[in-house]
Amino acid sequence: MPTYEPPSQPTPTLHKVITTPQLWAIAVGLVISGVYFGWNYGWAVAGTLGFLVATLIVTVFYLTFIFSYTELTAAIPEAGGAFSYAFRAFGPIMGFVAGFATLVDFVMGPPAIAFALGGYAHFLHPDLSVMGVAVGTYVVFIAINLFGMRDSANFSLVITALSVVELLVFMGLVWPFYKTENFVAHNPPITAGGVFEALPFAIWFYVAIEGVAMVAEEVKDPKRTIAKGYILSILTLVILALGTMVLSGGATDWRTLIDMDYPLPETLSITLGRNNAWTKLFASLGLFGLLASFHCNTISYSRQIYALARESYLPHKLAALNQRFRTPHWALLAGGVVGLVALFVGKTDEIIIFSVLGAMVMYLTSLLSLFRLRQTEPQLERPYRTPFYPWVPLLALGLAVLCLVAIVYYNLYLSLLFLGMLIVSLGMFVWTRKRNN
Repeated sequence: MPTYEPPSQPTPTLHKVITTPQLWAIAVGLVISGVYFGWNYGWAVAGTLGFLVATLIVTVFYLTFIFSYTELTAAIPEAGGAFSYAFRAFGPIMGFVAGFATLVDFVMGPPAIAFALGGYAHFLHPDLSVMGVAVGTYVVFIAINLFGMRDSANFSLVITALSVVELLVFMGLVWPFYKTENFVAHNPPITAGGVFEALPFAIWFYVAIEGVAMVAEEVKDPKRTIAKGYILSILTLVILALGTMVLSGGATDWRTLIDMDYPLPETLSITLGRNNAWTKLFASLGLFGLLASFHCNTISYSRQIYALARESYLPHKLAALNQRFRTPHWALLAGGVVGLVALFVGKTDEIIIFSVLGAMVMYLTSLLSLFRLRQTEPQLERPYRTPFYPWVPLLALGLAVLCLVAIVYYNLYLSLLFLGMLIVSLGMFVWTRKRNN
């Protein structure tokens, strides 16, 4: 078994500035855009009832996964996240697989969110170009993240809190219009095939919450803060996801919402009227949730690139930190370039599925690492321990396999593309290591 060596810290190092409320904000902010858009594509393949089943399955998975993953993040608070856990548990090859999957997860998230931001802005002001807004978002938020984690974390706290309040207001506005007969109407029969095909879009409700691990090196008192931040954030997201989806489906004819990137303002425009003040206000404020996720995903992808480069899995220049702000500036720019390419060559639903593929592979490597490290490093200090071990992580592992198989079966082309990129990248990594040794 390879010997694990803790990463050598460059000078300067990342700042430890993140508190529990800020960590909650980053965790919820990473995911909250998934409550605003993306999940409604699942209605197109399974109807509201089939998608509800898929969402409940995925909710159970994420609850069990987060209760398991938190043990790893609190015990090994490093910016590499799943990469660090897999490397420590299984060595460099599995570490590379986990790092590649995590990178796909977080680099592909922002382009999908940028598409939705463009769609929301166009809904408000039809003269605005969807692509122009999307590209502008990249420029603005890469710039914001260059100026230090303290300011970024405070920005995350404010904008995430506004997003959560906004979703609660949305549910309050839609509640009087909810009718169960609307939710169950026009549904195809619930089938295993429909539920499985809808899983990626249910995963979009929660995908990226694991990105908290990317900022673990910047957390104050990680032994206590990480567990609190993770658990508070997953409970918040469960309430928001289920409440928003069910109320939207019962407030109107859900079939009108299945192919757009702004289902929530459209729901209000149908129920309250397009010119209603609440409709206009929500559409304007709806940008906050998308901005929160874009911002937090930008933080996460930059830290993952930084961590991989620090360990020579990527060009070492990407591990450089700005001398004044201690931010990984080259990592921020590199991830932004890849995201912009995806923005111009992909579609929203394809980018979502690709991001989810990366996430599922990362989840599998992390859960396997949890079991492995319990065996190989029983003495490792674990400030938080998974409840009801091994049953909770075993359930999470089984559901992760189920979700991955379903995603691959219904998205074979994208899955083969993901696998091909992984094989080529892994081959280059192995060849480079042999050449350097």
